[in-house]
Amino acid sequence: MLRSYTNRIFLLVIFFGFSASSWAQTTITGVVTDEETGETLIGASVIINATGQGTVTDFNGEFTLEVKEALPITLQVSYVGYPEQEVVVEDTKKKLKIRLASQAILVETVEVKASRVTEKQKESALTVESLDAIAIKETPSVNFYDGLGALKGVDLTSASIGFKIVNTRGFNSTSPVRSLQLVDGIDNQAPGLNFSIGNFAGASELDVNRVELIVGASSALYGPNAFNGVISLQTKDPYLHKGLSVMMKGGERALFEGAIRYATTFKKRWAIKVNATYLQANDWEANNLAATDQSLEQGVNTDNWGGYDAVNIYGDERLTDGENNFTDLFGQRNFPGLGVYHRTGISELDLVDYDTRNTKVAVSLHHRWDDQTEILAGYNYGAGTTVYQGENRYSLKGISFQQAKVELKKPDKYYLHAYRTWEDSGDSYDAVFTAFRILDEAKDDRDWSQDYNAYWIQEIRPRVWGLPGFPDPNNPEFTAGWFGEDAPNYGIAQQVLSEFGDSLALWHQEARDFADGVGNSPANEPYIEPGSDRWNEVFDDITGKDIVDGGTRFFSRSALNHVQGAYTFDTDFAKITAGASFRQFLPQSRGTIFSDTSGVEIVNNAFGVFAGVEKRALEDRLILTATGRVDKNQNFNYLVSPAASVVFKQDDNNIYRFSFSSAIRNPTLLDQYLLYDVGRAILIGNLEGFNDLVTPESLIDYFSELNRDTLDYFNVAPVRPEQVRSIEAGYKTSLFDNSVFIDASYYYSWYRDFLGFKLGATLDFDESEFLRETQFYRVSANSDQRVTTQGFSIGINYYYEKFAFTGNYSWNVLNTQTDDEIIPAFNTPEHKFNLGVSGRELTLFNKWKNVGFSVNYKWVEGFLFEGSPQFTGAIPSYGLLDAQINWGITRWKSTIKLGAANILNNLHYEVYGGPLIGRMAYVSVLVDIKEN
Repeated sequence: MLRSYTNRIFLLVIFFGFSASSWAQTTITGVVTDEETGETLIGASVIINATGQGTVTDFNGEFTLEVKEALPITLQVSYVGYPEQEVVVEDTKKKLKIRLASQAILVETVEVKASRVTEKQKESALTVESLDAIAIKETPSVNFYDGLGALKGVDLTSASIGFKIVNTRGFNSTSPVRSLQLVDGIDNQAPGLNFSIGNFAGASELDVNRVELIVGASSALYGPNAFNGVISLQTKDPYLHKGLSVMMKGGERALFEGAIRYATTFKKRWAIKVNATYLQANDWEANNLAATDQSLEQGVNTDNWGGYDAVNIYGDERLTDGENNFTDLFGQRNFPGLGVYHRTGISELDLVDYDTRNTKVAVSLHHRWDDQTEILAGYNYGAGTTVYQGENRYSLKGISFQQAKVELKKPDKYYLHAYRTWEDSGDSYDAVFTAFRILDEAKDDRDWSQDYNAYWIQEIRPRVWGLPGFPDPNNPEFTAGWFGEDAPNYGIAQQVLSEFGDSLALWHQEARDFADGVGNSPANEPYIEPGSDRWNEVFDDITGKDIVDGGTRFFSRSALNHVQGAYTFDTDFAKITAGASFRQFLPQSRGTIFSDTSGVEIVNNAFGVFAGVEKRALEDRLILTATGRVDKNQNFNYLVSPAASVVFKQDDNNIYRFSFSSAIRNPTLLDQYLLYDVGRAILIGNLEGFNDLVTPESLIDYFSELNRDTLDYFNVAPVRPEQVRSIEAGYKTSLFDNSVFIDASYYYSWYRDFLGFKLGATLDFDESEFLRETQFYRVSANSDQRVTTQGFSIGINYYYEKFAFTGNYSWNVLNTQTDDEIIPAFNTPEHKFNLGVSGRELTLFNKWKNVGFSVNYKWVEGFLFEGSPQFTGAIPSYGLLDAQINWGITRWKSTIKLGAANILNNLHYEVYGGPLIGRMAYVSVLVDIKEN
């Protein structure tokens, strides 16, 4: 079998080699190396000046270029971190040996010495972390997106295998609305759900050339929502990266991933690129049976005889309280041992589809009419099934995203792109709400509680009264002792109950079984057992209907139209860049998410203009920049985002930087137009303001005293955009003949108008002051308080021959301590670090060449993760060890990689309410057949 596959690969190599040579007139071969070290440079660009055609060097730094032009021709050779070099070719008989003179050798966090930092990164006033194409291949993580978690200052959390969240500088959440993600400059957020969708509909690993994270407030440069940072994925240029690449990957949890990429040029100036990826795996299961924080706050833990509210069991949070809380003196006399009891809920394991699947397809057509000016048209498609966590846990089932784009660009001069993104929510549904609906289908909470209570009084209370030592409540001598300041008989009763805890637990189970059954209400149905025929019928009916029709499926066919362009003017005084942007959101949810009911159509427009000036002085050692941006959303006032920076290059090895930056975040479509009934409350957007709400605390007091004077009413002002201002200082240096590189930075940020929500209720009293109806709302709102954060990070890399030793540390804190419920949770560890070692182009046993490896240890300090009330709790500290070894087989044009993420299988949570995550071992085979 192996020989058969080997023969096929060999035939493919021969075929593509024959196809290329049949068109060629002249063949140029060569090798590109570092002038100082002699080290070969993988991925260096070699381009024909006259036509713009070219290639990149392979594993050994070698290239082959087929040309039709007559000699002599001029080649342009470039590699990041090196000055471009022109080479005139007059004779093709000898192999070219091109040596590039290195500039200051600066390296990023997880990249080995052959991967240099671009000049743009060195001169950036903001913190920029990156992975290049080689580092992507060598990451020990299961995929390049997970590998971002090893970069300095980056938080990567997993809500599921299919949904990963990247965040920087705090205020993390499972809905990453404060980070902007771009693929080749195009925003890939879900237009209706209003969050970046990770790499679920992003770029294929085979096509990613570089990933850059611009850390910190960046609206002046990237527009609204670049609040905490920007994740920029840059794909491979089809004019340079030509040929066929095929990858197969398999691993634990039935992981399978297959990907193919093909790019070619034709008629000199045309190029086409096609990518396809398919992934499937058994997702991590969310099965946390610990008591929720809200359950613990009410004094109910896992030892409670009447049950408790478990994190990943839904419907059990419906507890008896208020007049039905039988833990007081009166209750223990008349309902002894009953206490607080919770309804039987439904596990998430029975509610969501853990069979993760993801399909991605991307195709683009390119045309160049000179060496740099290019126009392209592209189409991207991503679809599949995964689990997403927001306010609730959601089964994204058959969800899909499409994007069509056109772009005109000339690097460092101008660009104009226009694209449309639209989503289809498929058969996605709210898993938590589904549990509520299924329980209600059998019996509403009131009936269930009454049945439980009735069984206890009729069947269990006589047994409790009969326990040895339990005070006789019918004996007048003992009855008087129940009450009073000391309540001696109450204490005696409690002691007796604690001695017979096992019996109480069994009796509570009896009452639960009775209430779960038909009970005293013949019209009710018994508890619907997961997996039964009745379950399948009810589950399919509920998840198959939209929320507005009594089901739990949400509908979204929302779209986003975006046009943006910029032009750079080079003047004698400075470089000036100016541009503009227009966005149009078209949410469509049929009332399941937004307030687009009864034929209402929502259209939301926003535009912005921006300009920047860059001035260089002192022979380019001093770089001064100033940028300003003005944005206007149709529902909000004009907002200005200024930024300014100073970068001073003392020499090539010592660079200082200082910057002031700012960002805005417009209220999302959900903040503006949300209308979503989650069963316990209605979540509502807030463009007009919301009046006459009652605080939940005062409502509890009202139920205790039935006095309307205890009610505390309040109003909520209309939502407005968030704003942040930030200062940052940094220093980069290389030491000991460029073998040690240090990058350190510090930031301090001021936030205002944080977007969150307020909880309240509307009350309906009749003429006799009887409360007829109560409706709870969660209303979008802004905080009036200002908060500040600060942080520090440092990365140190040491290079010795073909080995790299890396380490980074990050510290982030929320300075302002407040009880304001609107202030979003910081959700960020105070301390975290990475330690790594890697090697490249090694030879083992004098036989196996091109062997590489990498090992990374990541430690994250525990922190409090605050999501919805159901999903708030402590994330314990954890450490993860990732490792991989790879072998490049030159004659087969392939690389075999064996690795494991979390190789020690340290089971841990990364988001509260999410799954327990363990080891993921994998093996991959990459075949890369270059075309000249």
